[in-house]
Amino acid sequence: MAKYDKADLERRMKGAVESLKHDLSGLRTGRANTALLDPVTVEVYGSQMPLNQIATVSTPEPRLISVQVWDKSNIGPVEKAIRSAGLGLNPINDGNVLRLPIPDLTEERRKELAKLAGQYAEKARIAIRNVRRDGMEALKADENKKEISEDERKRSETDVQKLTDDMIALADEAAAHKEKEILGK
Repeated sequence: MAKYDKADLERRMKGAVESLKHDLSGLRTGRANTALLDPVTVEVYGSQMPLNQIATVSTPEPRLISVQVWDKSNIGPVEKAIRSAGLGLNPINDGNVLRLPIPDLTEERRKELAKLAGQYAEKARIAIRNVRRDGMEALKADENKKEISEDERKRSETDVQKLTDDMIALADEAAAHKEKEILGK
């Protein structure tokens, strides 16, 4: 059993919150956001590469993403990768630049996305609670090995619980903010 390490628990919980924020940034809100294309990989030069390693992605307008492919011979594969990424985006190829107009979200799609944001938040909460459980088990093990007293264990358990509550609050806040953004409120 691992020894109790508060810094490690905090790092792991923060990791869950950061992972949630990254997942949420990929959800479409009806506004152009370069993070939408983060999950897109393109097959070029015989391997899969992230889009941002073969093109410049920018948002020249609130409802338009522009993809400037550095090597013109890769425009076709990039266009294909964006179409098949399941983002609901339809690239317009003018030979030099791919333009991605961001369509309006239907009310139904907004609700689906808000629900998805909630699911991401629940996954993060579960991850945070799993880290808490590991911490509590490590404290009990340390007490059983007589490395810490019962009072020290109880004090540390209170710290772990407070850390857990703080991190879950951060996750909930991030998800609520994203849901508001998606629903346009």
